[in-house]
Amino acid sequence: MSIQPKLIHFASFDRLVTRLRDDFYSGGQDFILLYAYNGTGKTRLSMEFKSAGKTKNSGSPDTLYFNAYTEDLFIWDNDLQGDSKRILRMNSDSRFFSGLKDLALDESIQSYLSRYTDFDFDIDYTDWTVSFRKADAEHIKVSRGEENIFVWCLFMAICERVIDSHPSYDWVEYVYIDDPISSLDDNNAIAVASDLAKLLGKAKNRIKVVVSSHHALFFNVVCNELKTSKTKRYFLHRPKDSGDFTLRATDDTPFFHHVAMLSEIRKAADSGNLYTYHFNMLRSILEKTATFFGKKDFSACLEGVEDEALFARAMNLLSHGRYALYEPTEMGEDNKRLFRDILSAFLSKHQFDLPVLINESIATAQPVATTSETIP
Repeated sequence: MSIQPKLIHFASFDRLVTRLRDDFYSGGQDFILLYAYNGTGKTRLSMEFKSAGKTKNSGSPDTLYFNAYTEDLFIWDNDLQGDSKRILRMNSDSRFFSGLKDLALDESIQSYLSRYTDFDFDIDYTDWTVSFRKADAEHIKVSRGEENIFVWCLFMAICERVIDSHPSYDWVEYVYIDDPISSLDDNNAIAVASDLAKLLGKAKNRIKVVVSSHHALFFNVVCNELKTSKTKRYFLHRPKDSGDFTLRATDDTPFFHHVAMLSEIRKAADSGNLYTYHFNMLRSILEKTATFFGKKDFSACLEGVEDEALFARAMNLLSHGRYALYEPTEMGEDNKRLFRDILSAFLSKHQFDLPVLINESIATAQPVATTSETIP
């Protein structure tokens, strides 16, 4: 039996926001890092955090944020009649752009952009539009992922000025960043996380920062880069069919979110609600476990178990598909049985203590003692 980090329940977003802000006020933290699955409510939490600042300051904001709403400040004009001059329009009414025209950020934006992609851009501050070019091609339509990375680079350039205390952004006390790596592959996710952490390192004692993400690799890189700072790390969870949240500090167990994911997989296996993407999730955990033990391949996690060769081949064959989470395909009965056998062999070999993340206990999980409190 083991003692897991303290689990705190919150009945509403505003209670959760109060806790996060108190971590800065009373706890003296510079950074708060939140790991949470998609669908937990991370984007809404970032907006509630922003709204709490406006309420506290009689309508004046104190939070510069990056989330899905930030990306919506940019809208494509695809020149449907001429089909040649495609531009990205910026909503200049947003305070997000308050200092953009006077700060000459083009060079800073390009310095970040060139690390991730190979196109160039031009900003027209009269019409508040952005055009993109590559080699001899002008006014090109970039992909959704390339558009997102451009917006992110613009945000990073603005953050530089915030940290430098530029008057255009002297209202910023907090920066809230939610999932900046949509549509990025793992290599770029690592690069973005590393660049962000280096920039945040300059913000210590100046700006308070919250970063939330569902991407385990991105989250781990940021955690590792900021480990010497005053940083609070949490696993944020919202039990299914429940309106409240649970928050578990992971400062002493930085890989707790991997074990939490394993707990979710175990629950799915026990219930029979297994889908093809669960093979991908299990393989990811096996790979991280192998890396932890200094092994080169995930199959090392299955060494010595019965049917070792069969299980390794099955994981290779069944975890490479690009399975859509929003149109999931349920496994056939044979694959469900195989999945349970692989999972059982893995858990028996490595003896994880799986946390209980839902109100009801997981019937076959190892016993775990937790401490808990509720914030109504």
